[in-house]
Amino acid sequence: MTRRFRPSRPSRRSLAVVAGAAVTALALTGCGGSEDSGPSASAKPELKVSGAYMPAPLSGDMATGFFTVTNSGGADTLTSVSSDAAADVTMHETKDGAMVEEDSFAVPADGRLVFASGGNHLMFEKLDHRPKEGDKVAVDLHFARSGTVEVEIPVKSATYVPKTGH
Repeated sequence: MTRRFRPSRPSRRSLAVVAGAAVTALALTGCGGSEDSGPSASAKPELKVSGAYMPAPLSGDMATGFFTVTNSGGADTLTSVSSDAAADVTMHETKDGAMVEEDSFAVPADGRLVFASGGNHLMFEKLDHRPKEGDKVAVDLHFARSGTVEVEIPVKSATYVPKTGH
C-alpha cells in the first residue's frame, strides 16, 4: 500500500504566532530609523558653545565655570575639560543639593547641555593665578565625536548673573 504525503494545514494558533512575530519584527525594524529620518546618534554633531563665564574667584586657588553647548546635529559626549589656568578642571552635577563629580555629560542630538549656577558646572582647582574680572580663561572642551573645542571664558564679577538666568 502506498501512502501519499499530505501536508498538514497550519492551525489557527500557529498562524497567529507567525503573524505576531512578523508584526513584532516590522515594529522593531521601524524603531531603528534611518539617517534620512532626521538627526540620529550616527549623524555628525554640530556644536556651538555660548554664554560662557567664570565668576571672579573669591579664593586664590578655586573657581567655577558655566556655559551652554547647543547641538544641531547628532549626539555627542563631553568627556573632559582642560585649561592651562588650573592644574585640574573637573565637571560636576548638583544632585539633591550635593556636588557630584562626573566623568562625562551627554550632549543630546538637537539638544543642549547646560552648565549653570546651581546645576552642572566646572571646577577649576589649583589655579596658577587668580583670574580677575575682565580676564579671559582658555578652556578646551573634549568631546567623544567632535574632538576638542576651544573656548575663551570671560571672567565676570563674583556676583554676576547672566540675563539667561544661569
